[in-house]
Amino acid sequence: MREIFFFDTMLTPKIITFVYWLMLFGTLISSLGIMFTKYGGGFWYGLGVLIAGVIGTRIWCELLIVLFKIHENLNKIANKSE
Repeated sequence: MREIFFFDTMLTPKIITFVYWLMLFGTLISSLGIMFTKYGGGFWYGLGVLIAGVIGTRIWCELLIVLFKIHENLNKIANKSE
C-alpha cells in the first residue's frame, strides 16, 4: 500500500488495459449507430469509423504504455547507479 501512496509504483498502466477495452466497446457502439441509424453516415462510413477507431485506440494506448515503460527503464538505470 505504501507504493501507491508514495508513488513508488505506477497505477495508471494497470488502468490503461481497462480503458482500452472500454474505448473499443464505445467505438463498436458508435460505429454500429452510424451504420444502422437513419441519421448516421451510412454503412461504409460506419465501417470506416470502426476501423479507424480500433486502430486509433490501439495506437493511443500503446503510446501511453511506451511512456510508462520508458519511466520503468529510467528507474532501473537510476537504481543501478546508486
